[in-house]
Amino acid sequence: MHNKLVRPALVALHLSLALILTNFAAAQEKSPVSVKLGPYEYETKPDNPAFAKFNPQKAPQPGELMLKVGDRLAICGDSITEQKMYSRIIETYLTVCTPQLDISVRQYGWSGEKTDGFLNRMGRDCLQFQPTVATVCYGMNDTRYRPFDVTNGQWYGDHYTAIVQKFKAANVRVVVGSPGCAGKLASWVKSRVGTLDEHNLHLCSLRDVALQVARRENVAFADIFWPMYQAQILAPAKFGATDEKPYEVAGSDGIHPNWAGQTMMAFAFLKSLGLDGNLGEITFDLKAGKATATAGHTVDQASDGLIKLTSTRYPFCAEGPIDKDTSIRSGMELVPFQSQLNRLMLRVSNLGTVEKLRVSWGEASNEYSAKQLEQGINLAAEFPNNPFLSAFSQVDKAVYAKQAYETKQVKEIFHGERGKNDFAKAVAETEAERKPLADAIRATFQPVVHELRIESL
Repeated sequence: MHNKLVRPALVALHLSLALILTNFAAAQEKSPVSVKLGPYEYETKPDNPAFAKFNPQKAPQPGELMLKVGDRLAICGDSITEQKMYSRIIETYLTVCTPQLDISVRQYGWSGEKTDGFLNRMGRDCLQFQPTVATVCYGMNDTRYRPFDVTNGQWYGDHYTAIVQKFKAANVRVVVGSPGCAGKLASWVKSRVGTLDEHNLHLCSLRDVALQVARRENVAFADIFWPMYQAQILAPAKFGATDEKPYEVAGSDGIHPNWAGQTMMAFAFLKSLGLDGNLGEITFDLKAGKATATAGHTVDQASDGLIKLTSTRYPFCAEGPIDKDTSIRSGMELVPFQSQLNRLMLRVSNLGTVEKLRVSWGEASNEYSAKQLEQGINLAAEFPNNPFLSAFSQVDKAVYAKQAYETKQVKEIFHGERGKNDFAKAVAETEAERKPLADAIRATFQPVVHELRIESL
């Protein structure tokens, strides 16, 4: 069955090998040769010598919303997924920002895994729970921490293709994720060879292989490598990093991103799922003293510039420092997270001759011009310290507790002695333990009562 799945990919993959070989040749710094690359468009490169060797194919724009009400999302990947960071951002986002979709989530991260490892286990653990949507993120370990070679690129493409086809056979909609970038060589991999540039060129080549797999199989693609590599090079200067206080998008070990890099990963997957980031709009007629709100937000009272609301839909909250790679909020600055995924808008009309106003939300206040408020301000971006913070944090903690158990459930039990001895019993027992953790997320996600005050200055 496995050979039948992967054989059709062998011929198709040769279509992408020309580009891959070009990257490899650049890595070896050989003289340029005349190569017909095919009908490809390429990503725009920053004017920086660090990008000269890279020629990634242009990634497709996200399509329409893939998610349907009641979907079951499987988040699959290696140790970067098992960190339960980008997977946690995705699940928390779907829980509080898009509750109308009622999405349930499981994460299946496995440290050290390559595409062949997941292909071999996905029937026993992932497909056991009948997901309807899956994000898949492999490639870092598939490089084997060495310079690119054609055989390895084909091996990776064959196995990624087989994974996608196995999901499709089970009626699962798929987002194929590329690997991320490397910031350092993996010091713990004794068999590693080559330079950091060669490793990143290999990752870039596998990124293009993954893109071709997504195109051939007509599934969505999430580009992790190219945005992350650009940020790895450019963000340190943006945030004033120093040798003593570095800014490392790919993480302190160069492979496992901290929160900033993980936020970029979550952004890529959420966008690839087709989410538009419209979380609601609150309008206020200053002259009439009347307010309205869109679905998920109810105006309880509006008078004398005070709007009292109850919201059953949260913005995504991140209060941390803006210049630390340990911060989700900092990661939001590396991608258009706020504008494309996190818009809770306030618009004020009928301002008359008023030129400046103060907006207070919870304990924080900002001043805006009349024109800014007429056009609308994004409350989620303008007020990192907002009335949703506490409730958001409680949901996020509940998500982490559930995902932590899912790692134990899959790795220690399903693929351990209990699973080998009696798999059906292991599933029943662990699901009984997992259920209260999943229920706790829903129980913790409660409406938030909050107030906006708008004052003329």
